[in-house]
Amino acid sequence: MRILLFGATGMVGQGVLRECLLAPDVSEVVAIGRSPSGESHPRLTDLVHADLFDYRAIEDRLGGFDACFFCIGVSSFRMDEAAYTHLTYDMTLGAATTLARLNPGMSFVYVSGAGADSSESGKTMWARVRGRTENALARLPFKRTHVIRPGIIQARHGARSRTPAYRMIYPLLAPILPLFRALMPHKVATTETIGRALLALARHGYPKTVLETQDIEEVVRRK
Repeated sequence: MRILLFGATGMVGQGVLRECLLAPDVSEVVAIGRSPSGESHPRLTDLVHADLFDYRAIEDRLGGFDACFFCIGVSSFRMDEAAYTHLTYDMTLGAATTLARLNPGMSFVYVSGAGADSSESGKTMWARVRGRTENALARLPFKRTHVIRPGIIQARHGARSRTPAYRMIYPLLAPILPLFRALMPHKVATTETIGRALLALARHGYPKTVLETQDIEEVVRRK
């Protein structure tokens, strides 16, 4: 598989990149972002692109992919709906609409969040925007589209968040997350499990379009 990965420098993206490079059936990973992934591997190519809303300048490098894993996510903290929509809905759909045209046989997997609102009408702003983004992706003509909604995420193998607040919180939670995961396995997903689930979805699909944490675990077990 040739995989296009957005968000390789984020905590989830780091975990997904690791699993992609460990998978024997992945021939190449192209990590696209405003900065390099920071990793070096014979099967990894960094595609640095400043404008993640417009891909016309690099369309000739975006064809021939089997899957896209979109792992870019921003916090809505201190952000109004217009700004959050621009960085969530507009950014995601800008990439996805281009890729659907260039790669109609592609599997597109979007990392959303637990609590996203598919009705697009709830009271929580970020959940409405995420739900709207999920619904718009489902209408694009990909081979298959899946959305995963992880809740609490346990970082593995050195993955770290780029969000300053999360970088302060995660070290404090690290000692108790394994216990919490053992007691409530359907509430906590690891970066390792998320990466393996995205690969399984690209390979085989899944009966559900939108997957919660419990479904993420099931996808990995079924692979």
